[in-house]
Amino acid sequence: MAMMQEFKEFAMKGNVVDLAVGVIIGGAFGKIVDSLVADIIMPPIGKLFGGLDFANYYIALNGQDPHLSLAEAKKLGAVFAYGNFATILLNFIILAFVIFQMVRLMNKARNLNTKEAAAEAAAAPAPTPEDIVLLREIRDSLKK
Repeated sequence: MAMMQEFKEFAMKGNVVDLAVGVIIGGAFGKIVDSLVADIIMPPIGKLFGGLDFANYYIALNGQDPHLSLAEAKKLGAVFAYGNFATILLNFIILAFVIFQMVRLMNKARNLNTKEAAAEAAAAPAPTPEDIVLLREIRDSLKK
């Protein structure tokens, strides 16, 4: 029973919940980037290079007909699918760049908040300690 309680405490910590949310959002974001690359970026690039679909670029390793689609060629044997790799690599680069920009913006916001807090702390004078206040009162009463 103690192990279950310990596991419950571990699972309910903020870091574990944050990680789970991050993984779920990351998976969904990955699908968005996949669609962006496959449906928006690669078609114009393929058109620029003569209407070619990069995802279907491959080198047949088992003598498949080079005019087959990648899926059909894979059914007939091994292929070196460099076009599919290029598409996935582009997905990764875009995803890494977007995540880098998000982290960069969050760090700037965090630094801005830290600088504002430091400025507020420096602007507001520290309260005078009570013993100093009492000593001043004694001094003033002795002067009278």
